[in-house]
Amino acid sequence: MGDDLGRARLLLVLGVLLALTAAAVVAGAVRGTLPRLADVPGLSALPGVGPGSELERAVAMAPADAVRFSWTDWAGVRDDLALDPPADPSTRDVEELLDAAFDADLSATTALGESAATSQTALGFSPATLSWELFSQGEEGALVTMGLAEESDAALVEDRLRQAGFTPPEDATGVWRGGPDVLATLGQLSPELSFVAVDSEELVVRASDASAYLQRAVDTDPPEPGQGVADAVEALADAGPPLAAAVYDSAVACESLAMASADGAAQEQARTLLAAAGPVNPLAGFGLGVQPGGDATAALAFETDDQARENADTRARLASGPAPGQGGDFADRFSLGTTAAEGRVVTMELEPTEDARVLSDLSSGPVLFATC
Repeated sequence: MGDDLGRARLLLVLGVLLALTAAAVVAGAVRGTLPRLADVPGLSALPGVGPGSELERAVAMAPADAVRFSWTDWAGVRDDLALDPPADPSTRDVEELLDAAFDADLSATTALGESAATSQTALGFSPATLSWELFSQGEEGALVTMGLAEESDAALVEDRLRQAGFTPPEDATGVWRGGPDVLATLGQLSPELSFVAVDSEELVVRASDASAYLQRAVDTDPPEPGQGVADAVEALADAGPPLAAAVYDSAVACESLAMASADGAAQEQARTLLAAAGPVNPLAGFGLGVQPGGDATAALAFETDDQARENADTRARLASGPAPGQGGDFADRFSLGTTAAEGRVVTMELEPTEDARVLSDLSSGPVLFATC
């Protein structure tokens, strides 16, 4: 009797949620847009429907001043490279992973590269054991946020920090204080690992070269990312969660990718190409990610849907021609697949040519098709 009643209640709940979904879809169709499943009221409570990808959740943890995001899905990288380091990897295991990731252009976004072997032995984590890593940078500081695989990993990190000479915090959410003097005794470690905070509930480790900046990040609920960043991140996640990605807000994209860093001849060539290509609006956000298997996606976010539609053809033309400032043509680096405007974002499918390093080359300027 109880089981029948439970099933009846479950069917009633599912019926209500399906009705809500249908209503949202109909309303979206009238407006010309369809909702994401996770945005339908109540639907996120169902198994398998969550608040977003790991990339989206990691970016949502970043401090308020963050404008540049460098993402590496280390668990995905290990799977893609068919590498399975042991739970307590050796220096050789770590170096083998980093060498393979470099060859596949999947290590360009990590802040742990040269520190990896030492951080594993001294601090208990590295690309060989972490689930993921997000390096966020802003005007006030920089933060490395790292996902742990298991609760026991958090205890291991705390034990290693204590053994390494870090001063423990007064409470569970405080900062382990190392600093340059402690790091100097451990070997080759990035200054970004000077101060560390371990969240055993969220299975997250945060680190920075500034203790006050790290403590503020731990104590403060981060705001939602800016619209341009959020749109670019969502587009990358929808294209297939990237193994490695670079995401910039408007100001960083329009500076880092600008043709202004090219020489005079390249800038003149760019002006000619832009004049012939069509309308160009400033970017509200930019993302470039590499998916499993090696294909890449560029996400160019704009202020409005209309701007995205107007820029789609322009950006496709620019990405199919010469690459002033980079040298040669973009076709030397990738084959351009589907370019589509969806909402405020233009997504471009990029199939890298043999030995091309699309993420490394095109996450810094000059990049003509991403010009503002």
